Amino acid sequence: ADFDAKKKRKVAEIYQALNSDPIDVAVLRRMAISEGGLLTDEIRCKVWPKLLSVNTDDLPPLPGKELREDSKDYQQVLLDVRRSLRRFPPGMPDDQREVLQEELIDIILHILKRNPQLHYYQGYHDIVVTFLLVVGDRLATALVEKLSTHHLRDFMDPTMDNTKHILNYLMPIIDQVNPEVHDFMQSAEVGTIFALSWLITWFGHVLSDFRHVVRLYDFFLACHPLMPIYFAAVIVLHREQEVLDCECDMASVHHLLSQIPQDLPYESLISKAGDLFVQFPPSELAKEAAQAAQAERTAASTFKDFELASVQQRPDTVLRQRFRERLRGEERLRGEERTKSILTKPRTNRFVKLAVMGLTVALGAAALAVVKSALEWAPKFELQIFP
Repeated sequence: ADFDAKKKRKVAEIYQALNSDPIDVAVLRRMAISEGGLLTDEIRCKVWPKLLSVNTDDLPPLPGKELREDSKDYQQVLLDVRRSLRRFPPGMPDDQREVLQEELIDIILHILKRNPQLHYYQGYHDIVVTFLLVVGDRLATALVEKLSTHHLRDFMDPTMDNTKHILNYLMPIIDQVNPEVHDFMQSAEVGTIFALSWLITWFGHVLSDFRHVVRLYDFFLACHPLMPIYFAAVIVLHREQEVLDCECDMASVHHLLSQIPQDLPYESLISKAGDLFVQFPPSELAKEAAQAAQAERTAASTFKDFELASVQQRPDTVLRQRFRERLRGEERLRGEERTKSILTKPRTNRFVKLAVMGLTVALGAAALAVVKSALEWAPKFELQIFP
């Protein structure tokens, strides 16, 4: 009964924000972030356009089939869409699914035709199909086009340089919260490629339950475009013990992390991702992300632990023991600058900051800060929302 009452209150607040003049987009963002997200696809059809500043009264016409003849991407899109069977609801009749797959191809080709600066990547269709299933083809076309020129823009460059740069934020975030996990992953030389499909599909490719996918889309649409990498970090942190119990080698750790659990506590992780964004905003991590890129180029020279442990039967045990001893030493020397880590960053301030702020700030406060950061991220984009 309490859950139903909370849900009714939230629905009422969402419709109040939608019906206000002007529409209260800040409230809609907060509703999309907070527990349960936007609740239903009916509400998403109304709110997602507002979060992306898309005018639903002026939608583009449906694309024609002639796009297929002219598009250099048609064959690749066709292959990807044909492989996307599991992205459609189980039990959907084949003829209905085939119609949707044809619409999916047309939407993608239409957006690419209208925006020649954008380059198709494998995984893009996983995002488009989510919008198609929630809002239908015409509205999906408009929403994904706006998304592609903003949140997804870096993934649609001719090269993967900007995508790799975004992935380089992952380890500094983990480092801020759990240096033991960070150091273990660095010594395993696992890199960040395990999270690539998470990032470029907004987890649509790796989560089997559609409810969880759209819940995350509510969250990401309301937030800064780097929020998916914060969510990737909290998934790794949530699996701390599994990671530390793993063999300390690239193949083992990569295999573990790339197999994403389906029973994640999504609301808790969303809350923590929001907290971490507030505590460690991208501006604070940018230097470390750049250093991570440099470290990738000189990885062989940084992993001395392997040389030391190479004769041991289980080097991961030795490494974990060394990390724990190092951390205990850091605790004793909080007031002094610690020996620089792989990313050459003092960690003493982290302990003070986390002690003061905690890792589970109430989402209400975090949501406000996340919303504020989203508004600051792209003022030209937001001016369209607040004329």
